[in-house]
Amino acid sequence: MVKTEDAVLALLEDIGSTHGALLDIVQRVRQVVEETCGGVAEMVKYGGIMFSRAAPFCGVYAYTDHVSVEFGQGYLFDDPHGVLEGSGKFRRHIKLFAVSDVQKKHLADYVRQAITQ
Repeated sequence: MVKTEDAVLALLEDIGSTHGALLDIVQRVRQVVEETCGGVAEMVKYGGIMFSRAAPFCGVYAYTDHVSVEFGQGYLFDDPHGVLEGSGKFRRHIKLFAVSDVQKKHLADYVRQAITQ
């Protein structure tokens, strides 16, 4: 059985080898989630990293040209910065194209909302 930590490290290595520029964004998202919520567990699921405490609250996924931070209950969020995307019944996401987008798009504000849902 592969330990969760090993699976996360393997995924990060894969992202770095195939989409090197996106790895820095993913690592910054991980850092913001940990700084904002503390004591967060990570697991590889759906091709990305899901963050959870009592239950999963968001995930980060690397695509070809961007990183997406996805919130399963994002439809409940306030969006004062106008950065949430998606029109599905529940899920919303924030697209990040550069490390600087993490701050510009106020990711920590949305992570705080996610952890309280």
